[in-house]
Amino acid sequence: MLILASGSPRRRELLGKLGYSFQVEPSLFEESAKGLSAYETVLAFAEGKAEEVLSRFPSACVLGADTVVEEGGEILGKPKDEEDARRMLRRLSGRTHFVHTGVAILTERTRRVFAVTTEVEFYPLSEELIERYVASGLPLDKAGAYGIQDGYPLVRKIKGSFTNVVGLPTEEVDTMLKETLGGTPC
Repeated sequence: MLILASGSPRRRELLGKLGYSFQVEPSLFEESAKGLSAYETVLAFAEGKAEEVLSRFPSACVLGADTVVEEGGEILGKPKDEEDARRMLRRLSGRTHFVHTGVAILTERTRRVFAVTTEVEFYPLSEELIERYVASGLPLDKAGAYGIQDGYPLVRKIKGSFTNVVGLPTEEVDTMLKETLGGTPC
């Protein structure tokens, strides 16, 4: 049995498109990352989320993931409120940043923990666009206060995995799941 240790609708959709049957069990893992880089943070959080769910379902294969946006060495997680979303979008406007997603695929006998990084360049954003986007409510549950898939003209170009920016690097996840599960989807 494959379990996705996340309540994210985006991760659920991406994993489903790979053809795996799975159940969703959001993790109860408490996130705390003092002193860790963005890359180390996503690795630690993905593994912590997967470990917590595996402790409840020891015979399962558990997939945990965590995504953050990093700009100028600072981690931009999910915004606290609309004003925080505006602040993040202004900060990303016209700049290049990195999206890191950590992934942990754990069973009783195997541990595969890795991270994927994608470079993202934003267009310069007008205040009108920022206000319209924030008013839509879409940025409020996303790292860095944006979703590349939301249909707003934010992203000029990316270098790397598009699905990583959405929240789950599907090519790498598919490869690791097949290795973990012996080549067959659950």
